[in-house]
Amino acid sequence: MKRVLLFVATNLAILMVLGVVLSILMPVLGLDPASNSGLLFMCAIFGMGGSFISLAMSKFIAKRSVGAHVIESPRNQDEQWLLATVRSQAETAGIGMPEVAVYDSPEINAFATGANRNNALVAVSTGLLRQMTRDEAEAVLGHEVSHVANGDMVTLTLIQGVLNTFVFFFARLVAQAVNRGNNNVFVYFMTVMAFQAIFGILASFIVMSFSRYREYRADAGGADLAGRQKMIAALKRLQGNHGESQLDGQLTAFGISGKRAMTELLMSHPPLEKRIAALQNLN
Repeated sequence: MKRVLLFVATNLAILMVLGVVLSILMPVLGLDPASNSGLLFMCAIFGMGGSFISLAMSKFIAKRSVGAHVIESPRNQDEQWLLATVRSQAETAGIGMPEVAVYDSPEINAFATGANRNNALVAVSTGLLRQMTRDEAEAVLGHEVSHVANGDMVTLTLIQGVLNTFVFFFARLVAQAVNRGNNNVFVYFMTVMAFQAIFGILASFIVMSFSRYREYRADAGGADLAGRQKMIAALKRLQGNHGESQLDGQLTAFGISGKRAMTELLMSHPPLEKRIAALQNLN
């Protein structure tokens, strides 16, 4: 319930901010909302703006949605080890020291988020600390640090923003063509929603394809930082983890383990057996 309320409140706040920005910029730029250029500009504001505001707020939202405890003064040996390992890997990867956090969950998972590579957050579940060896956990941390070093959060946000823009734009163009001569606002709105859903599914194929590609890169990065055999061992440990990921939204995309889908085309993570095979064949 807490996650749902946070999600709704955040999106309402984003819509309000973007609405104010739009009301200021449209007259300044002399754009007509009824024109295609005006419509495209509005869609870009909501598509790109929403994605980048969400990215800017990602650390704040992540900490509260999973109840993460940021390690400032280590309370035990596990937390001391986590800080030392992430610090060492961050220095090797050439990024700023991320915040390190632990969140309470029985699943084996971890995630990274943040607006830039020098101001990120790496969080691990208590389930991971309990069920993985230090070597396996080191590899998982290397995977997440590699996401940060590769700039995956910004790149995925940019791709999502561009696709959102064109999903909004083309849904409205098609709705205008379908409802030409019909002034029924409700019918127009429902048509927009229908085509937005259709185009959104098609766009998600592109987003998930990039997401799977960067998982292979993060696995390779984890192998560089921790060792290939450790990374393979961590992924094999995940194969025995039959629980469903409890992370949502962007957190799922940057977790070491993602949610299952009816088809691989809609999976944010490649199947574990393919990830293991890719590492085994890595030169």
